Amino acid sequence: MGAEEGTTYPLWPSLLAPGLQGRDELCAVAAAGVRVRFADGRELLDGSSGLWNTNIGYGNAAIADAAAQALRDASYLSVFRYENVYARRAAAALLDVCGADHYGRVLFSTSGGAANDLAMKVARHYHALRGEGRRKVVVGLRGSYHGLTYGSFGLTGENLGQQLYCVDQRLIRHVTPNDPGDVGELMRRQGPQVAAVVVEPVLGSGAVPLTREYVAELLRLRREHGFLLVADEVATGFGRTGSFFASQEWAGHPDLLIASKGLTNGTSAAAVVVAARSVAAAFEDDSAVLTHGETQAGTPVTCATILATISEMRRLDAVAMGKQLAAHLDAALAELLATHPLVTATTGLGCFRSLRFLQADGSPLPQSEVPGLVAAIRRAGAIVHPGVNGVQLFPALTYTEQDLAELLECVQAGLDAHVAGTGMRQ
Repeated sequence: MGAEEGTTYPLWPSLLAPGLQGRDELCAVAAAGVRVRFADGRELLDGSSGLWNTNIGYGNAAIADAAAQALRDASYLSVFRYENVYARRAAAALLDVCGADHYGRVLFSTSGGAANDLAMKVARHYHALRGEGRRKVVVGLRGSYHGLTYGSFGLTGENLGQQLYCVDQRLIRHVTPNDPGDVGELMRRQGPQVAAVVVEPVLGSGAVPLTREYVAELLRLRREHGFLLVADEVATGFGRTGSFFASQEWAGHPDLLIASKGLTNGTSAAAVVVAARSVAAAFEDDSAVLTHGETQAGTPVTCATILATISEMRRLDAVAMGKQLAAHLDAALAELLATHPLVTATTGLGCFRSLRFLQADGSPLPQSEVPGLVAAIRRAGAIVHPGVNGVQLFPALTYTEQDLAELLECVQAGLDAHVAGTGMRQ
């Protein structure tokens, strides 16, 4: 049962309605491989890779051992007015996978939202150092998700209650994704004031990939107007879309790259902002100190899990595994789209996908119906999260073909049960 009137539960979970809090079927107790066990005794297939972060599955022994060893050897060391050797090693390893020919420095953070805040600070400080302090505006995309800290919440392009929480968006602008004319018009009006354009290579909730043409236009506008281009790869990094980072497929490099989620395979509260050599040089040349610090950023356990995750990604050849899985997923989703009358579209790239559904009258499934659909899929045996007019699918790169078939069976069974339960007709 959920929380009853007058009953107080110590835990206040995120984004879970009060009536659903306290239910054992929503309380996880353990996880291994690609499955999660709940307090009601059920074990469910995870179709979301945790929160899109357990890219190589739960319970990886090498990552767990690395974390345990770091905790024994150096339970806490910081990068706040000091350095530590774990952070040095992790930074070097990250430059190696990002591309050390272009990137030069790594800033540690603790979450994707905080890292987006940090990236906006870097961009504005960078321009101030270059004598362009008027560049304060940061541009994001409509429908984007960058986090829920105050800075990243302002940048997030979904309406998630920013006005309710008094989020300051006076220096934030949003443009339509994959619409070169929209961003071009903004630059014609405000280009000299723009510090950065921040984009997800695949927009989060809707799983909408940026087109090559749109990225090419962003790169052209960067050359013309001088803003920094930031790739928010919190969700797309670490093999999720077919390369180690999605922006590695772009025709040009971003100036700042943000990573989190898959960075430690979900084991630590960790994020990074990886800065191009040209950006770092502006701070080095002026001996400028960036005003940012987080107590748990760049700690030994965090950095040990980053190093172990990179090592395990290589050992497993996880990027190639993800590409192979994505090919099977493409085929399975195409078949579902062709055979199920209420499946209207699939969006996304690689193992970063969504399914969109119709009602019987042909209109899109209302967002108010999505939680019920998610619950029906859970009852059928799989964990998924809400998407735009449907659900998101983020299988671990280590899924087998059997796991994938099971996931799609659960989605279809849940959809059919939801249709029957709500009186909809196919």
